[in-house]
Amino acid sequence: MEIKPDSKELLELAHYKMPFGKYKGRYLVDLPLPYLVWFQQKGYPEGKLGKFLNIMLTIKDNSLEPMIRKLQKEFPRQSS
Repeated sequence: MEIKPDSKELLELAHYKMPFGKYKGRYLVDLPLPYLVWFQQKGYPEGKLGKFLNIMLTIKDNSLEPMIRKLQKEFPRQSS
């Protein structure tokens, strides 16, 4: 089975910011690992945010943050 990441979703994840709380306005990649683990233990929020927090925990657990930072740099978010 071949796994093909959704490039649009990956770019959205790279530019997604925390919408509430202590870390409001920070990119998910900038959230501390213990905060992501806390969400895993307590339960992720519904919807896209929960999905992205879960993915970001996996990314950080596997030391793949440079991949996200490269996407942020090479594909800056377009102003709407």
